[in-house]
Amino acid sequence: MLVLVAPGQGAQTPGFLTPWLELPGAADRIAAWSDAIGLDLAHYGTKADADEIRDTAVAQPLLVAAGLLSAAALGTGTSAAAAAWSPGVVAGHSVGEFTAAAFAGVLDDTAALRLVRTRGLAMAEAAAITPTGMSALLGGEPEVTVPHLEKLGLTPANVNGAGQIVAAGTLEQLAALEADKPEGVRRVVALKVAGAFHTHHMAPAVAKLEEAARALTPAAPTTRYVSNKDGQVVTDGAEVVARLVGQVANPVRWDLCMETFQELGATAMIEVCPGGTLTGIAKRALKGVATVALKTPDDLDAARTLIAEHAAV
Repeated sequence: MLVLVAPGQGAQTPGFLTPWLELPGAADRIAAWSDAIGLDLAHYGTKADADEIRDTAVAQPLLVAAGLLSAAALGTGTSAAAAAWSPGVVAGHSVGEFTAAAFAGVLDDTAALRLVRTRGLAMAEAAAITPTGMSALLGGEPEVTVPHLEKLGLTPANVNGAGQIVAAGTLEQLAALEADKPEGVRRVVALKVAGAFHTHHMAPAVAKLEEAARALTPAAPTTRYVSNKDGQVVTDGAEVVARLVGQVANPVRWDLCMETFQELGATAMIEVCPGGTLTGIAKRALKGVATVALKTPDDLDAARTLIAEHAAV
């Protein structure tokens, strides 16, 4: 059974979209999505520097577009080139949940991009209220790390499994964490994000996203969709969208998502572009599960081989 996953913010790097735009039809698809959301995705994915694509309002739709584009190259997604195969499970980390919602048919590609554009703008506005950020903690045990973070006023915003927790809060709180690491934590690594996502700092963004979501008519998922909220499979389209909205200000439980993958019998995982983060975690936490990360189109053949061996047809 194959799991198709989409990464979250921080996975983007300058120029990462360039080789994907060389694929047949890719540039036209990106141009159409750019027009739909009022953002030049091709420019930001090929020419913009690291600071430009760190902007939350840019990074989020750019990541979703890249995920959809790379999945379409495999023959999956909700676009015209419908698939001859389908994953057994779809999921995304943070903003990657919007990509996954499109994979599952809950939203079409354009609707997902429009909603995530609203999300990015609203979260950027919320992040501007107070200087905040996020840092990954490498090593340590959750039962020790989480109380330590709470003592410093920080939120365990991403519980990723495999010994990785991401803390979020003000820059002062993160500096205090750097100076006072929890027992067992080897390193504290600042992430390429522009705010304390999945915390109370993002509460102002929730109302704006709720308003945008009211205009949508979500469909029931066509494949199993696993939610960041609690790692549960969600079978109602409206509930998927409600969770997308609420997740902005609540922690990501990727550890619970991976537990569900195991319970459902996952044997392989493909991470769409810009892949690497989630397959890296899976190699440590999902022993025996084969993985492929779509970093460039050169990875498509390996992914197709995995599909032939593990996916439903």
